[in-house]
Amino acid sequence: MDWLEQLLFPGGQFLGIRWSVWKVIGWTGNLIFFSRFFVQWYATEKLKRVVVPPAFWWLSLVGSLLLLIYAIRQRDSVFIFAYLFTWIPYIRNLVIHHRYVHAHLECLACGQRCPPHSRFCLACGAPLVARVPAPARPAGPAQ
Repeated sequence: MDWLEQLLFPGGQFLGIRWSVWKVIGWTGNLIFFSRFFVQWYATEKLKRVVVPPAFWWLSLVGSLLLLIYAIRQRDSVFIFAYLFTWIPYIRNLVIHHRYVHAHLECLACGQRCPPHSRFCLACGAPLVARVPAPARPAGPAQ
């Protein structure tokens, strides 16, 4: 089977690259980060309007963190700085999305989830009741 290995990995390389665990981490980060393009494109084409789905932010976060880990390992200051702070807007956008999803109102008549600040159900037209947070209980010893 040495001939097969020489055919697939001439000189111990694949695609002209000498592979290691760190190369795999770096290339995986690149592939994950690049895949955001397809996720965003698909979501936009599906809805026929510009959309940035949560998967885009998750792929951005994971890909950039893997690339940062690889850059730190390589001790490349330019590459490190390029990915050092990118996670901040990615996490912020995920938090905003999470809050938005949980702010949706549920129609008591038909069960449809409606966007926040809606006054009437989009499916059946019934008036929506905003959730009222439960009053805070004073902290103290239990009686």
